[in-house]
Amino acid sequence: KTCLFETLSFGKPFFSRQMTDLVYTEKELVQSLKEYIKAEESKLAAIKSWASKLDALTRVSTSDPEGYLAHPVNAYKLMKRLNSEWSELETLVLQNPSDGFISNMSIHRQYFPDEEDATGAAKALMRLQDTYQLDSEAFSRGKLPGLHTNALLTVDDCFDMGKTAYNDADYYHAVLWLQQSLKQLDAGEEAVISKADILDYLSYSVYQMGDLPRAIELTRRLVAIDPKHDRAGGNLRYFERLLTKQLNEMNQTYQPPSEEPIQLGTYSRPKDHLPERETYEALCRGEGLQMVRRSRLFCRYQDGKRNPRLLLKPMKEEDEWDSPHIVRYLEVLSHEEIEKIKELAKPRLARATVRDPKTGVLTTANYRVSKSAWLEAEDDVVIQRVNQRIEDITGLTVDTAELLQVANYGVGGQYEPHFDFSRKDEPDAFKRLGTGNRVATFLNYMSDVAAGGATVFPDFGAAIWPRKGTAVFWYNLFRSGEGDYRTRHAACPVLVGSKWVSNKWIHERGQEFRRPCGLTEVD
Repeated sequence: KTCLFETLSFGKPFFSRQMTDLVYTEKELVQSLKEYIKAEESKLAAIKSWASKLDALTRVSTSDPEGYLAHPVNAYKLMKRLNSEWSELETLVLQNPSDGFISNMSIHRQYFPDEEDATGAAKALMRLQDTYQLDSEAFSRGKLPGLHTNALLTVDDCFDMGKTAYNDADYYHAVLWLQQSLKQLDAGEEAVISKADILDYLSYSVYQMGDLPRAIELTRRLVAIDPKHDRAGGNLRYFERLLTKQLNEMNQTYQPPSEEPIQLGTYSRPKDHLPERETYEALCRGEGLQMVRRSRLFCRYQDGKRNPRLLLKPMKEEDEWDSPHIVRYLEVLSHEEIEKIKELAKPRLARATVRDPKTGVLTTANYRVSKSAWLEAEDDVVIQRVNQRIEDITGLTVDTAELLQVANYGVGGQYEPHFDFSRKDEPDAFKRLGTGNRVATFLNYMSDVAAGGATVFPDFGAAIWPRKGTAVFWYNLFRSGEGDYRTRHAACPVLVGSKWVSNKWIHERGQEFRRPCGLTEVD
């Protein structure tokens, strides 16, 4: 017994020491387990928060998808969510892989918008901002003309908008959106992005806009927040030296920057390629419209020169403009016909193209932002009927016309000022078609638009607003075959809503006896 006791006695301190280590090891394991549980709970709570937020969003969006996407902020945030935020959620879930989630992500990722799409959505908001003279505050708070919703932009949303512009060297818009991000952060709104990051981008963007005093003031704020910032100190010294040099050269004294916050109008928007930009955008806002004397405008019933198909039900025709003569036809398309055309077009919609004047080949262009599809008469009896109706109304053959083009203009969708006909410096534009130039345009409006989306003619200051089921018609060429340069027109950006149109471009060939030549160049 003694020996046995002594053996245990000898072994007890060692055993006790090992056990003590194990006890503390177990305690560490328990603590690690708690941290693991806490991390899992935190992750699960984060995922639940995501799920709750996205569930609420999708309930709203799926209840009326077109109505939801009609608001440009909703469309932008959908793009942003699918481009970046869902990827963040994927990263979170991957911390403890979930096969089902990853499988779904893999299946659906091919349909997600890419970086180019997300950037395009951001630029669409900026395009609306410019055209309709909306400040960043209005967009951020969902305050659009005639519309106030809870479609809000957060600090991080505004920062991402500013950074998108910054990365594109568009410092004008970068300043507007970064300033709004800073304003909301200063007001106490929570954000992932730090104030230092906002000031870093904002100060450099302001410098690029040529406002050295304000760039210095913003950089000083950045240095005060983060004295060890990589670039702030060097930028500050450079800005100060540059300002001193400028003041000495102009023999001026230093003037502190304005205490007024940066807003729309603080800086001038850089000029671009479009000479009539200001006129075009003013017309889109309903400003600068030229009034035609009412005595020159009439409405009438039009039977297509006693066309048998129009005798019993002639078209209602209204003058929209006297010279060039632009008319609107009422009740051209029924609701059922419009829905059928949209149904046929939707699977074929692709980024809209324009015809390259040098090659005659269709290509995409930054000045046309919409999706379009081309429908043939053989696709459905409705298309045959619409083509025949256009021929009956206009008296022009559509045998040599282009296919019916259906276009959808979503958030910020537009078509900047352009001619439908080819000019003398682009003689090969329609050579491949072999049907001559575009003599006339027949444009069907297939939806009402809540705000924006007008068809405007900058040359003579006219704006034609979409009305579902109506159509407008004008000649692009004089009877001599010379182009009517007054018909340069544009599709204004859609501010709220979704704009559907279909158009028929009617060509010269086959019209020789239907629209004979005039005696002068401008008949």
